Amino acid sequence: MPFEKRFLALTLAIAAVLVLAVVALLLPGWNGLIGAGLAVALVLALLGLYDLFQTRHAVLRNYPIIGRLRFLLEDIRPEIRQYFFEDDKSGMPFARDKRAIVYQRAKQQLDKRPFGTHYNVYGENFEWLHHSIAPRPAAAEPFRVRIGGPRCTKPYDASVFNISAMSYGALSANAIRALNKGARAGGFAHDTGEGGVSPYHREGGGDLIWELGSGYFGCRADDGGFDAEKFAATASDPQIKMIEVKLSQGAKPGHGGVLPRAKITPEIAAIRGVPMDRDCVSPACHAAFSSPAGLLEFLARLRGLSGGKPVGFKLCIGHPWEFLGVVKAMLETGQKPDFIVVDGKEGGTGAAPLEFMDHIGMPMRDGLSFVHSALVGASLRDEIKIGCAGKIISGFDMARVMALGADWCNAARGFMFALGCIQAQHCHTGACPTGVATQDPMRQRALVVPDKAERVARFHEDTVKSLAEIVAAVGLDHPRQLLPQHILRRGADGRIHSLREIYPLLQPGELLSGIRDAAFAEAWALASATSFAPAPGNV
Repeated sequence: MPFEKRFLALTLAIAAVLVLAVVALLLPGWNGLIGAGLAVALVLALLGLYDLFQTRHAVLRNYPIIGRLRFLLEDIRPEIRQYFFEDDKSGMPFARDKRAIVYQRAKQQLDKRPFGTHYNVYGENFEWLHHSIAPRPAAAEPFRVRIGGPRCTKPYDASVFNISAMSYGALSANAIRALNKGARAGGFAHDTGEGGVSPYHREGGGDLIWELGSGYFGCRADDGGFDAEKFAATASDPQIKMIEVKLSQGAKPGHGGVLPRAKITPEIAAIRGVPMDRDCVSPACHAAFSSPAGLLEFLARLRGLSGGKPVGFKLCIGHPWEFLGVVKAMLETGQKPDFIVVDGKEGGTGAAPLEFMDHIGMPMRDGLSFVHSALVGASLRDEIKIGCAGKIISGFDMARVMALGADWCNAARGFMFALGCIQAQHCHTGACPTGVATQDPMRQRALVVPDKAERVARFHEDTVKSLAEIVAAVGLDHPRQLLPQHILRRGADGRIHSLREIYPLLQPGELLSGIRDAAFAEAWALASATSFAPAPGNV
């Protein structure tokens, strides 16, 4: 039942109890307390009678009134679990201490801990960072990275920590407003998500990364394809700093979507550029290209239409030969993206099929290492920047992925926590209790934009500051100097391995001169610049 209807029903029930209680109190001969009790009993009796004869819930037909406790407990189960039963390290998908550090930094509260680590430092998969006995002073200026290759005439100096893709519609208008105002205040970028550039993205004036999915929202032709004229008109906006073509999303790679026409409001239709008289379909794959070389041609076209802004693509790694096919196309055509964002299967989403969320797609660190190694092996790494996303919350999370090859990091759920998200996990229902992931105006009014925008900026500032302190403790000046050898992990056998052993790196040019790694060699043989399918004769 929608929140408004439940609210109205609750209000009417309370009013009925009060009216009946007053009537009972006024009846001659009745004690006031007994009369009130009779009124409550009458209301419960009527509710029980309704439960007996309703046809929707079998539990209520067999267990009237008391069966409603089940639904109440089910609604608040995540909150009960995380507040009363989880310890600081075991909560999922984010442990309590991870959420707490975001809240504390966003609110500028004390984010320090007493009494030592709670981790079993001799346990399997424990990771730590080598420090230096000659640490450096922490950098005072926020770290930035320049994104834009030789063909890019408007490169962008991005923060190393930015807001990952979240669409208006998945998030509330107030959430989008607060994120963008926070990005403007903190000097970092805000990815629009594939739902298009909404008025709420523009209000705060923060830097935008416009994400284009297979639905081409904001530049969609009448047949659902790409409209170059609409794209150029929007991409010329100086607030838009980069263009990101979404090939796949970590939480549901290879899965399209449908927004039923009943849910398409005039506002959504205007933002996405879709008609209101039919379902809005996001296909599983793009219509603008069908091959690795076609993808690169499309990116080059977007760069030209945008006036020379950085253009790249985002993907969760699946078949390795498909990405290597893109690498082969870069070598054969000379066309290259300005950046690649690697999304991990541990990434979040508003709603995804359980099978896709749990079992499809490569985890972010594995995918990141693969992409970085492939570009090194093709002698392309210096020309292409790499971003990544997937459960990045802390300075150590950032240091670890930057040691594996990332130039910058994106976070979605971390910034949702900064907005006040409590991990209630009602994102897909529209019943978000904090107003972050809902379109219900009564719920999203709880999110006060000026206050939450400040929290977004503070979380970013303190997280980047923590990264600077970590980098300095290692004895370095910039996170780009971090290497996999700086991070160690204890294996199941108790032995200690560096991330370089776990994620081996190809030598520069190795893909062109002879590949030592058997898995890479097999995938490279299957890769084709002209098709995402395995190369004929090499299957």
